[in-house]
Amino acid sequence: MNLFGLYPKGLFLQFLRKKLQKGKMPNEYITRDCTKNTIYTMVQAAKLIGAGSALIALAGVGAGIGIVFGSLIQSASRNPLMAKQLMGYALLGFALTESIALFTLLVAFLILFG
Repeated sequence: MNLFGLYPKGLFLQFLRKKLQKGKMPNEYITRDCTKNTIYTMVQAAKLIGAGSALIALAGVGAGIGIVFGSLIQSASRNPLMAKQLMGYALLGFALTESIALFTLLVAFLILFG
């Protein structure tokens, strides 16, 4: 007997191959417990888990922005004459770090709605 206990070994696989070669496999051959609604719910849950996992990168972005401006304050207090030039560097660092957050949100939205 095979895994499903329905057909002798090998015969069930031949049956599935014939059904798949025709291009359509009726829903009753999938399983009795696995309905379209269950499959849809599982796909939606997987999308939410994937989008949540993608948003973990936002924690790193928040830490990066804090490091950028913390370093700006520290370096400006050490050398006040270069504060204007350091502000330009800090804004560039902020923009690059924030772009990572935007890409992360883009990926999350693609997972959810794509």
